[in-house]
Parts: sequence; C-alpha cells; structure tokens
Amino acid sequence: MTLPPFELGYARTELRRRLVDAVLAGRKTATAGLAEPGEVADEPGTRYVLHDYDDRPVGIVEVTDARILAAKEVDVDFARDEGEGFESVQDWREAHERFFNRTIDPETKISAIRFRLVERL
Repeated sequence: MTLPPFELGYARTELRRRLVDAVLAGRKTATAGLAEPGEVADEPGTRYVLHDYDDRPVGIVEVTDARILAAKEVDVDFARDEGEGFESVQDWREAHERFFNRTIDPETKISAIRFRLVERL
C-alpha cells in the first residue's frame, strides 16, 4: 500500500527543513492548514509519508487527532505543539497569515492535525 505524502511547508525551503527536523526530533506533533470548503478531517490512525527538504520520504506519521475548526478555537497548547516556538495564539496566527499570505479571522476554517512519528525511513 502506498501512503499519501505529508508535506510540511514547500519542498526545498528552509521552512520545510525546520519543520521536518522538528518532527524527527519529537518537537512538532501538530500542524495546521486552511480547510477547504467541505473538507472532512482525517480519521485517527491515518498514516502519511513525511517528505524532507528535497521531497524524499524520511518517516511515517500517524494522525492522532484531526478537526476542522474555526481559528478562534486554536489554543496555546496546539500552537506550542506545532513545534515552531509559538508562545501564544497570536504568534501562531501571525506566522500562518504570513505563510498563507492572507488574513486569518476568528471564523477562518482551519484543519488542525495532531500526529506522531511512527517510523523513520
């Protein structure tokens, strides 16, 4: 069975390198994206192949919790679990606004995923 890719940031960017390093070091156990209309959250147990800076498979991650929620529901624990040094939800929001190149208002739908690294490749 082929697993779908788990791509953090964009390939060949320093952000991807930092995020993947944080996953492999155990510091990053959550990630967030903008939810598409009608998107359904992954089921716990869903597995993905983690891709590195050069887009090569380096690990297998398993979803432990996934929800589609309003941005106002993101809490500081989730922000910290993203492993990027966020100390507040405001820090989290500002960094994601820069990445998505758009404003995140309180009702913006977010795909909030918690995961664990289950295998290094």
